[in-house]
Amino acid sequence: MDTKLVKRQKIRHRIRKKISGSAQKPRLSVFRSNSDIYVQLIDDDNGKTIASASSRDKDIKAQKGTKIEKSKMVGAAIAVKAIALGFKNCTFDRGGNLYHGRVKSVADGAREGGLEF
Repeated sequence: MDTKLVKRQKIRHRIRKKISGSAQKPRLSVFRSNSDIYVQLIDDDNGKTIASASSRDKDIKAQKGTKIEKSKMVGAAIAVKAIALGFKNCTFDRGGNLYHGRVKSVADGAREGGLEF
């Protein structure tokens, strides 16, 4: 009998077998903790993080709102950073979480910011 965390890790590894980021099309990785959400643009070929954003950034933390609203702001923030670096496309890695709630909100914010995946 697996715990919830072990099940999520198995799903995460299954997803990562299929999805990887490159220098032209980085992977948008989402990590969701109980209180915060973190996103990174990752180039898996070189093993480098290109850009990152989280709900702990000063400008987002100062905002009032629910965790879902802050997640949307994080998605918009990573989109702004990605477009400034010249990335328009990326692959979305939900990190073993369901595409629902805060994870979906990050994706919606990034799409509204101009990223395509």
